[in-house]
Amino acid sequence: MAEVTKEQIEAAIKGYIEPHMEKNLVDAKCVKAVNVDGGNVSVSVELGFPSDGIRQELIEAVKQRVASVDGVSSVEVSLSWKVVAHSVQKSLKPIDNVKNIIAVASGKGGVGKSTTAVNLALALAAEGAKVGLLDADIYGPSQPRMLGVSGQPESKDGKSLEPMEAYGLQAMSIGFLVDEETPMIWRGPMVTQALEQLLNDTNWANLDYLVIDLPPGTGDTQLTLAQKVPVSGAVIVTTPQDIALLDARKGFKMFEKVEVPVLGIVENMSIHICSKCSHEEHIFGEGGGQRMADQYGVDFLGALPLDIRIRVETDGGKPTVVAEPDSRISQIYREIGRKTAAKLALQAKSYASKFPNIVIQNN
Repeated sequence: MAEVTKEQIEAAIKGYIEPHMEKNLVDAKCVKAVNVDGGNVSVSVELGFPSDGIRQELIEAVKQRVASVDGVSSVEVSLSWKVVAHSVQKSLKPIDNVKNIIAVASGKGGVGKSTTAVNLALALAAEGAKVGLLDADIYGPSQPRMLGVSGQPESKDGKSLEPMEAYGLQAMSIGFLVDEETPMIWRGPMVTQALEQLLNDTNWANLDYLVIDLPPGTGDTQLTLAQKVPVSGAVIVTTPQDIALLDARKGFKMFEKVEVPVLGIVENMSIHICSKCSHEEHIFGEGGGQRMADQYGVDFLGALPLDIRIRVETDGGKPTVVAEPDSRISQIYREIGRKTAAKLALQAKSYASKFPNIVIQNN
């Protein structure tokens, strides 16, 4: 019997395309070790994105590929994941204790961007990552209500704020600092400054991802944020409706101008399923998000139904991913979370933390 070689094992693994990265594990540099001892093979895989929900599925897929090689009698596959920091806009430095910032944006209001942002953050946490959520909508903060959190954040030193905690997320919003019904009658520069303070003066604790729920639109506030906040990648939320897609395209162009990679597009309110008869209807049109993704050469991360439970659960302070973790909708959110993180894992890494700090001392 011919001897099994490492090259044969790697060639077999290459036949499996990991669905979230859309690449094989060898080319994606996720195969960390292959050991061959006669017919006994052990493979060590390390993904660059949180993947607790697909762990067993992925191990089985690799095992099957390796077991198909002639001469292999037993296969051991170990799977782990590790999130690293990825590069941000050239003029900016990453924030301490935050590896990656993911901005969730929409060209216009009313497309379910905040609902998507909170469920995306919870989905990443459900996959095993340490996640924070920053509500960047100063005029209309909705995350305190969606997370069911009230009260004010603590400040231990009088300078910085401790993030609020909800469902395993670290969260910060202007809504924690002002009364829910108090309008923020501020001009642009004040809004930008307030947001920078919320971002930089919060004691985030070793986050893999900080999801930022951006205000809708592409005006002065959004542009300033895109230029001042060190973002690793953006997710654009739209509905299939032509008018929403028109504005989503503006959002895409804004990120392109400030050199922030768009990780993909999420289509919200994609299809309505009647709760009485299960009839499916494309109320806002069909396939718009996919067409936009194809047009700009970015990934279509997923489509979410127009479902009353999503609205009821977020309004009630317990978003779908935690309210109904085993539901089909939660599984879609988790799939979107894995795809978003996997696309980010393929981006260029940041080496900012590797550079020493130069301190000049007078001796």
